[in-house]
Amino acid sequence: MRKDGGDIVSDDDGVTNNEQGHGDRPTPPALPKPRQERAQATQSAIIQAAATVFAERGYARTTLDVVAVEAGVTKGALYFHFSSKRDLANALIAEETRLTALRAQETLDADYSVIETMIRLHRNLAAQIVDDAVVAAGVKLTTEELVAQLDISAPYDLWTDLTVDLLRRGVENGELRAGLDPEKLSRFVVGAFVGVNLVSNSLGHGPDLFVRVREMWEVLISGIAAPEYMEASQLLPALIRP
Repeated sequence: MRKDGGDIVSDDDGVTNNEQGHGDRPTPPALPKPRQERAQATQSAIIQAAATVFAERGYARTTLDVVAVEAGVTKGALYFHFSSKRDLANALIAEETRLTALRAQETLDADYSVIETMIRLHRNLAAQIVDDAVVAAGVKLTTEELVAQLDISAPYDLWTDLTVDLLRRGVENGELRAGLDPEKLSRFVVGAFVGVNLVSNSLGHGPDLFVRVREMWEVLISGIAAPEYMEASQLLPALIRP
């Protein structure tokens, strides 16, 4: 509509064209998170809470009621994601395996010698055990007396397989002593790490895990490094520190 003597035109709603696009507009309401995203967030919160409770109480004394309270969810919400304590513990172990595998791959992708790679792998795993509640709880669950109830093969298979591959490479390129059996040695190395971690955890001395792993490698190197690599290799355990 045109007013006499003017050029202001209005639309059918009575809003003038020179007013359109101006002024404060109301902020649109925030869109709710998609259902799948909310479910994933809840599941993650439950696993984090379970890590805290399993670490404090162990598998036998943990109840889903306590985990639900720690996670801030209803028991019904917890059961929607995990059908039992065993199911929840297995999910936590799977997440621990995923996290440690990701960190290990970063080291494997770097250009280190075989012995330095193994030492860095163990240094990083020790750091994850000390600093990451999910990793610490997952590792703890794989060594408890009721371990037969849980699916613990994945983390052991992960570390045994990557260790045996490194040991084979070390024997082939001459870094390690000729005649070493990579399969037997890999089982020993993995078992040795589990043992020193178990002792450190049992004594409640988390940070001293680095000292124990460093000492473990000081002993190992003297038995596995080829003579021409011995001097340089003996300096590498110093990398294992917080």
